Amino acid sequence: MALPLLLIVIGLIVLVWSADLFVDGAAALAGFWGMPPLLIGMVVIGFGTSAPELTVSVLSAMQGNPGIALGNAYGSNITNIALILGAVALVSPIVVKSQVIGKELPVLLLATLFVFVQLYDGRLTRAEAVLDLLAFALVMGWMIRAGLKQKADILTQEMEHELETGAASRDQALIWVLGGLVFLVISSRMLVWGAVSIAHELGVGDLVIGLTIVAVGTSLPELASSLVAARKGEDDLALGNIIGSNLFNTLAAVGLAAVIQPMSIPLEILHRDWPLIAALTVSLLLMGYNKNRPGRINRLEGGILLGVYAAYTLYLVNTIVSV
Repeated sequence: MALPLLLIVIGLIVLVWSADLFVDGAAALAGFWGMPPLLIGMVVIGFGTSAPELTVSVLSAMQGNPGIALGNAYGSNITNIALILGAVALVSPIVVKSQVIGKELPVLLLATLFVFVQLYDGRLTRAEAVLDLLAFALVMGWMIRAGLKQKADILTQEMEHELETGAASRDQALIWVLGGLVFLVISSRMLVWGAVSIAHELGVGDLVIGLTIVAVGTSLPELASSLVAARKGEDDLALGNIIGSNLFNTLAAVGLAAVIQPMSIPLEILHRDWPLIAALTVSLLLMGYNKNRPGRINRLEGGILLGVYAAYTLYLVNTIVSV
């Protein structure tokens, strides 16, 4: 088990580093091409921070490990809300002022419900996966259009400030993008191989490993970007990172994986994991959205989110130990 563990550790380190490299390069290139800051944040950086989940899920599907693909995507959604936002809010309460964020939260809930309708029969077909990708394209188009209409939105201001601190030359940005993509693929293969090997040695399903080790590892870019944004007082950007990542995971990561390899859906996802994702998404909507005043995730709510994540993780660990 030593070699798989070593590959997981190395894979995670390289995965986070390569995702950060890719994001910085892609954002710089988009700036050179004249893309508005909000568009860069919602599309380029949103895709970049979700690139680990995307590559791991796609590679897992290609290698015949759908449990890793599903566990990675759905486990990352749980990690993003319960662990990352919980930790950020515990350190510094999150105040949501952006109208764009307020519109994205209900869309995330609708996407979560849309996916459940597909999963309910216990199978995700290639046709349903194509619908996921089409839904993702429509959601992104709507979000971009809505965001660009709000030129004075606080999220636009925060994104402009963020991009000013990451300047790079055009050639340097191109090298970062290409290098980031290459190392993303290499590190993802290392992570998937190590995770599958450990699952087989422990005698547990790929899904549990995907929901724990892999999901936390691929969510590290979101953790880093959200903590940095919150430290700078850019609360809307921190929350926007999580919402965008969860939309990518729910529709794009699972959709691409199922286009490659249609999947049978384990009952655990329907009875345990999806209800938790739905409950966390509803709670995020209730905390982060308020029509008449800024939404707020306070320290108490952050502590509750962390407690939920700890209980869920302990339950999964107990599943592994009891095998």
